[in-house]
Amino acid sequence: MSDDVIITQNISKTYGRPPLQVYALRETNLTIRKGDYIAIIGPSGSGKSTLMNLLGCLDKPSSGKIFIDGKDVSLLNENELARIRREKIGFIFQKYNLIPTLNALENIELSMGFAGVESQQRTSKAKKLLEMVELSKRMTHKPSEMSGGEQQRVAIARALANDPSIILADEPTGNVDTKSGDNIMNILEEVNRRGETIIIVTHNLAIAQRAKRVLRIQDGVVKEEYV
Repeated sequence: MSDDVIITQNISKTYGRPPLQVYALRETNLTIRKGDYIAIIGPSGSGKSTLMNLLGCLDKPSSGKIFIDGKDVSLLNENELARIRREKIGFIFQKYNLIPTLNALENIELSMGFAGVESQQRTSKAKKLLEMVELSKRMTHKPSEMSGGEQQRVAIARALANDPSIILADEPTGNVDTKSGDNIMNILEEVNRRGETIIIVTHNLAIAQRAKRVLRIQDGVVKEEYV
């Protein structure tokens, strides 16, 4: 069985029509293997979020193909894409995206509920994940009662709830202090050591240098750098 979890073949993303057509991403070819730890860097508007959305099946390329575990996701309908996202991909957002009316435990359980996991199993696993991110004592706290770093650790636990093979993190340390950011990266690196594939978008070069591979995007063109 191949260790390639994501392969892109000449993917491009454009907006508008000629002569006003804008390329957000240009003919990108990537091979991402199981256990890779990749940082995506580049200036604002360079195409980082576009690439992340395509890799996460949140958007489709204007041309080219994307394969996840050998399946061409470019051909899938929205229900099939939702299943890929639910089963294979964990998302971590800069602004956490926790549901404010739910506590930490409930936020994590919710993602498992969408996947059809039984209630008692959801609770048990959510508690274990909170223990992993050192937030067992905060499980009944709502987002407004937690610091930014704590909310992001809950978001990491939520992303791991359905045992995804790919973790996509968009500026995971962007809204937290340096110490919290270091704790968050330590957690992600431990997840990577377990074998999961980690892909992060970051403006922080110190964070990027912790990755095994660095991809720089400039004007929609992706180039690999060596660290």
